[in-house]
Amino acid sequence: MKKQRLIFWTVLALILLAITFCKSSSGPAASDTPKDNPSFAGDIQPIFSASCAVSGCHNSTAQAGLNVSSGQAYGNLVNVDSTEDATKKRVLPNDANNSYLVMKVEGRQTSGVRMPSGGSPLSSAQIQNIKNWINKGANNN
Repeated sequence: MKKQRLIFWTVLALILLAITFCKSSSGPAASDTPKDNPSFAGDIQPIFSASCAVSGCHNSTAQAGLNVSSGQAYGNLVNVDSTEDATKKRVLPNDANNSYLVMKVEGRQTSGVRMPSGGSPLSSAQIQNIKNWINKGANNN
């Protein structure tokens, strides 16, 4: 009986450690707290790299003519007309609400599907970081 209790508590402790480790091992793109002034290189590009510039999507295959891989994303987004809605810019500096990128990640797009497609939607913190970056001028920093 004493040995069974010891095994039970040991297993329980290992499970709790595993749960704690999993919760604390999220990367920078999965941060729960948006930043007031996120940087493109440090905060926005990692979101694109993890969720958008993946095989068959917006990497070198450039779905919808959009490659958001590292070194390509900024020039393909900022002040560039959307291929799905030519009346919108993909990223319109200082105006996240009217930037087509934000419409796509929030599901407010005029055509196509919400992005990222086929995967989990971006977290509210990731979307807010993108919006904050755009509203602060969409700088290449």
